[in-house]
Amino acid sequence: MSIDSIFEILKYTLPALIVLAASYLIVQKFLVSELRRKQIALLHETQNITIRMRLQAFERLTLLMERIHPRQMMPKVYNSAMTVSLLQQALVTSIRSEYEHNLSQQVYVSREVWESVKAAVEQEIGMIHQIAIRLSPEAPAKELNHYISDYLMSLSDDLPSDIALKIIHDEARRVLSYGSV
Repeated sequence: MSIDSIFEILKYTLPALIVLAASYLIVQKFLVSELRRKQIALLHETQNITIRMRLQAFERLTLLMERIHPRQMMPKVYNSAMTVSLLQQALVTSIRSEYEHNLSQQVYVSREVWESVKAAVEQEIGMIHQIAIRLSPEAPAKELNHYISDYLMSLSDDLPSDIALKIIHDEARRVLSYGSV
């Protein structure tokens, strides 16, 4: 083979290789940008679904905190024929039932929110036990009802459920304002 033959072959193959490389780079860039566009669209769609689920969790936890609040729970559970022991048991059972019904919501909220919900539930139950222990278990339930009402009236601080509600509301506002937190 002569040098002229090599130059002749290079004259045709070199431009073809350059065109092939340029085409490859253009297609590669297009595919990467298309993949990114699809990933962003999927992320946006997923985030919208996630935000909705998180907001529903905040709603359910808000309902939980409202339902376990002694002012809300006492009229639902109290029966004048009950004893202190029975009312105490009914209140604790009601709180635990509400809590267990909402256990799955911890997946959708921050650790801070869930810990505040757990603490509120435990402290509400503890408050009921502390007040009930001062009374005779066989005394009429109206005594426990009266003591719990007096205790609530004498509080200068918020109840644990009120504190948890504030934490839930703050996080819900952040999610609504900024998306996923």
